[in-house]
Formats: sequence, C-alpha cells, structure tokens
Amino acid sequence: MGTEYILEMENITKEFPGVKALDNIQLKIKKGSVHGLMGENGAGKSTLMKIIFGIYTPDKGTIKFKGKELKISGPKEAVNRGISMIHQELSPVPYMTVAENIFLGREYSFGKTGWVNDKKMVEEARKLFETLNMDIDPTAKMKDLSIANMQMVEIATAVSYNADLIIMDEPTSAITEKEVEQLFGIIRSLQAKGVSIIYISHKMDEIFKICDELTVFRDGQYIGTKGAHELDQDTLIQMMVGREIKQVFHKEEADIREVALSVQNLSRKGKFHNVSFEVRKGEILGIAGLMGSGRTEVIESIFGIDPPDSGEVYIHGKKVKIKSPKDAIKHKVALLTEDRKLTGAFLPISIRENMIISSIDQFLTFGYLNKKLVDKTCKEQVKKLNIKTPHIDQLIMNLSGGNQQKVLLARWLLNDPDILILDEPTRGVDVGAKSEIHKLMSKLAQEGKAIIMISSELPEVLGMSDRVVVMHEGQKKGELNREEADQEKILEVAYS
Repeated sequence: MGTEYILEMENITKEFPGVKALDNIQLKIKKGSVHGLMGENGAGKSTLMKIIFGIYTPDKGTIKFKGKELKISGPKEAVNRGISMIHQELSPVPYMTVAENIFLGREYSFGKTGWVNDKKMVEEARKLFETLNMDIDPTAKMKDLSIANMQMVEIATAVSYNADLIIMDEPTSAITEKEVEQLFGIIRSLQAKGVSIIYISHKMDEIFKICDELTVFRDGQYIGTKGAHELDQDTLIQMMVGREIKQVFHKEEADIREVALSVQNLSRKGKFHNVSFEVRKGEILGIAGLMGSGRTEVIESIFGIDPPDSGEVYIHGKKVKIKSPKDAIKHKVALLTEDRKLTGAFLPISIRENMIISSIDQFLTFGYLNKKLVDKTCKEQVKKLNIKTPHIDQLIMNLSGGNQQKVLLARWLLNDPDILILDEPTRGVDVGAKSEIHKLMSKLAQEGKAIIMISSELPEVLGMSDRVVVMHEGQKKGELNREEADQEKILEVAYS
C-alpha cells in the first residue's frame, strides 16, 4: 500500500563553519498538495530545499521520495527523479535567448549530429508559454527582459520538466499582482494533475491564499506543521519568531522640518518624464507604483547611476549636479539598491569589508587602514543593527537575506547621510527582520534624516510613509498624505 506522502524527510542535519543550519529537521509533503514552508531568514528553509535538490548533502538524516529512500548527487539527478526548483536568486544566462535558457543542458538536436535545433527549441518554448498563458518572446535575449519576465521564465522552466514535486522558493518576489494570480492559476492546474508544490514566501496573504498545509522552522529547528485553515497571521508569526510582533509597521512620529531634497521636472528619455517631488528632514516619503512605473529609474538618476537628460536637483536648497554615485555620496545621499545580490552586496567578501567599502577614507591613518578602528566600528554596527553572525569575518554570502540587508544599511549609515533612499528595503526579508528595519527607519527619521522608500508592497508604503508619491508609466500621477492614502486611492491615482 502506497504512502500518502510524496516526500518524507526525517532528522535532517546540516552544519556549515560556525553555523548549524539544520538541526534534526523533519518535513512531510502530501501528494498533490501545496505545502508552505515558513520561517524567518536563517531558519533553514532554503538550505533544506537545496538538500532536496541535490545542491547540498545532509550530514545526517533520511529522505524518502515516492516511498523509496533517496540520495541525490546533484540537481541533474534531482530533475531526472522528478524534482524541479524555482530558485530564490535568479541566475539567467543573459546573452542567450529565452528558449536557450529554458532548455539549457537538454537542448533539442538534429538526430545524432549533435547540432542544436534552435528552431525546435523556440517552437517548444512558444508552446510552453501558450499553455501557461505567458506573453514572452522565446527569441528575446534574457538580458533584455524585465526582472518580472525573467522570474516568469524561471517558473516556466521549472514547469517544463513535468516534475512530480516543484520547489518554489520566493517565486513572486519580483512579479506584479497580475502575474501572481497567473502563477496561482498554474499552481492549481499542476495540483489538479497530482503535482506537489513546496511554496516558500514571506508574503502572508499569498500563503493563506494558495497553501493547504504550513510547516514552520525557527533557527534551523522544526517547530510544527498545521493545516493553513487552522492558523491566522498572528499565530503563524508567533510560531515563526517565537514571540508576538504587535507592530509590523513600526512608524513613530518625527519632527518634520525643512526640505532636504527637491527634484524638479526630472526626465530621462524612454524611462520617466517631468517628475517633481520633495522630501523633508524627519520625513519618510513613499514612492508607490507597479513594476515598470519608473520608480527605480528616477532614484537611480538622482543618485547619479544614470543621470537625467533634463531637470534639476536641489539639496538643502542648493542646486547640485550629480553625475555619479561618488558625487551623491559627497552630497550625503545614500542608496540601498533594489537587488542586494546583484547591485548591493559583494558576496565573496566579509561583513567587515562590505560595511566599510563606501567609507574607507575615514578608517585611514597616514594612508594605512586602521584595522583596530575598523573592527571596533563594525562590531558596534553588528550590535546596533542586531546582525546575526558569529563574527565580522563571516562572508556576507553566508548570511540570511535580512542580515545581508542590515549589513548594507550599516554600510550607508557609516557615511552619516542626510538623505537615505531605500529601494525595496524589505524584499525577501522575513517578518522579524522587516520589523527591525522599520524601527530603524523610524529612528533615523526622528534623528532628522530625510528618507525616500520605494516598495512594491502597498501595506508597507501605507504603514511607513508620511506622504506617498504615486507613479505610473514614467510619470508622477499624484501625491497623497498619510491620512488620505489607502490601497484603493493609490491605484485610483495611478490609473487616473
């Protein structure tokens, strides 16, 4: 008699230098179910998924797949056994086409010649997109796609393997609400065919909408499994963090003073047009809008990454020309970028080096790095921002997403900026770290910093902003104060 579980994991343990990532973890996934895996960053979710997919080997424990013990030597074997995975971090081959990326390592060829049949791959990719109701050109180069479409290609690739179990690690971190609904439609159709899904997300509304069961990990340990209908958001958060988080959006009153930054009629061809706004000392200004609305492009122009074609920028009432990030830093402007892995963290180096890289001059004595001062300062930042790490020599790539984000915040705070621009500050960050980042934002506003926050999560925009600028298709569509702003009003302004 067959088991009702497609996957059974018992006593899984995995250690890395200085960190016990998994401590006797268990997980059971029913056939044809959508099983949510919950926990703060660093709880062990992604590590366990990499074990299932053959990227890591467990130090201890047993895995059964379809009732038989499973030992996987690598991702290729996992795919051959019927397991596919949508990875949290996108890793496309940018100069290859969409079709080539989908069929990478399993290309169609002309018989035994070994010549790749590009036409057949494009045809099959097109059929796949039609089945999944995705409007993506299979002949386009990956580098020319938006982050959202890259994510949809990753989803399509995982589905194309016809797997019995699909792991979805943060599949919606970079896609719009419309695409999330599209993904949920795909999940439901897969479920109807008996496919099992492991679903990891920090977005609570998604978890309760799509999952049948939820398993919670905390600090590498198994906490429990319950039916999604048995839990509410507050109970789930308490299971995840081991404490009650009463205020997810920790917004405190601050004294809002004179204008710190003013932009007037900023334009860049093909990206945004005639954008004007200002932010004051002590104020958190939220910028809302769908992906592709021009939000990130505007703030990258202000920071000198891609300077505007026209328009003016004023800092503390004085007109400035910012032609590069170096100029922005001189004017005490800081930018926490949208993608911490791609444009924020230097992954192969330590926490210490990542922290001081933008403020290294202040640690030089007669041209030499004052290591004692560096260590003292970095340890103070680790304590102040509650960064979970055994030591400051730890590689930043070994930290959870939330702790990486705190290191990047520490980097900019060492420059003591007057204007702090935060682009998606809590994307891919667990509820505990999210709450800590929000508290820090409130504290910085109270200290007189001017903060600009871009977020795709409207509850975050509404919860943290004193005012909200609404953008759509490269234009500023309107501005709302805290009292009048709600989700409906923001969408109404965006499409006005």
